[in-house]
Amino acid sequence: MAATDFSAEIAALRTTFGTISAVTDPDALRSRIAELSDQASAPDLWDDTAAAQKVTSELSHAQTDLERIEGFDQRIEDLETLVEMAREEADEDTLADAENELETLRKDLGALEVRTLLNGHYDAREAVVTIRAGAGGVDAADFAEMLLRMYLRWAERHGYPTQVLDTSYAEEAGLKSATFEVQVPYAFGTLSVEAGTHRLVRISPFDNQGRRQTSFAAVEVVPLIEQTDHIEIPENEIKVDVFRSSGPGGQSVNTTDSAVRLTHIPTGTVVSMQNEKSQIQNRAAALRVLQSRLLVLRQAEEKATKKELAGDIKASWGDQMRSYVLQPYQMVKDLRTEFEVGTPSAVFDGDIDGFIEAGIRWRRGGNES
Repeated sequence: MAATDFSAEIAALRTTFGTISAVTDPDALRSRIAELSDQASAPDLWDDTAAAQKVTSELSHAQTDLERIEGFDQRIEDLETLVEMAREEADEDTLADAENELETLRKDLGALEVRTLLNGHYDAREAVVTIRAGAGGVDAADFAEMLLRMYLRWAERHGYPTQVLDTSYAEEAGLKSATFEVQVPYAFGTLSVEAGTHRLVRISPFDNQGRRQTSFAAVEVVPLIEQTDHIEIPENEIKVDVFRSSGPGGQSVNTTDSAVRLTHIPTGTVVSMQNEKSQIQNRAAALRVLQSRLLVLRQAEEKATKKELAGDIKASWGDQMRSYVLQPYQMVKDLRTEFEVGTPSAVFDGDIDGFIEAGIRWRRGGNES
């Protein structure tokens, strides 16, 4: 095995980091932090809890971004010192530590670089994610629940707050659908590449003959609506239905008709919420998600109009964007980026950063329709 050329590797790290630092603009980040700090210190900040949480969350993540940028240069210098020590003392253990640190720096720099690619109009928003069981019967419903856990575990690994807004349970097992928020800046830009049809191949645990089953689930990702988006929906365009919340197996989990279903009559868009105990809270959450979906619809219509005017109509993503194969072999593969791993269990436990980073780079490369 050839020895690592640390000088060349460190020089490459510095070059890439210089480009990332220029794009990130630490001075602009410092100005934004100062502005948010002033807002956070206002005596009436918590008069509006939602606004206060938004300010403090954005401030925290801006500070983290700046610390990451400012600390990276020092980490490269520390690696150079470690390599120098290892060579002077001919210490193989220290050299191995330097190899590990180099690999960690490469990985962290890659993640930092991907962040600079999130510059779409809504990329900085929080995300609303909906998972729906597709073809495949009870296996598809079970697959939908596996995907919900996968994304919640991914968020948990990164310390991202989430809130499950709605869960519609299937009769035998799993979920018909589930909707949740990821309440962190850039959640939409990060998770938007997860949108599409996911496919699972495995020996069905629900088939008493042990046959292999293929099932599908759809993932939808939209940016969380903000007051500045001006998506106003006239009351006469919304049909409101109230019903009783239910848990797994269809059992009632409360004694009041607190669940809410909103139907946007012009577009047929339907949103259900039942995870809050109050009908008012469920209605507010449903309206927020409905507004987010209508915002995306509006953007899609504008995008389609522009493409039509330009005479450049491209096909959308295929019927499936990722395959999770548990039988006859173990593999998870993204069909757009060709990124794949042989450890489905780790993926279903939330280890999906590699897929997300590959997807963001793929999208930036002009492959998105």
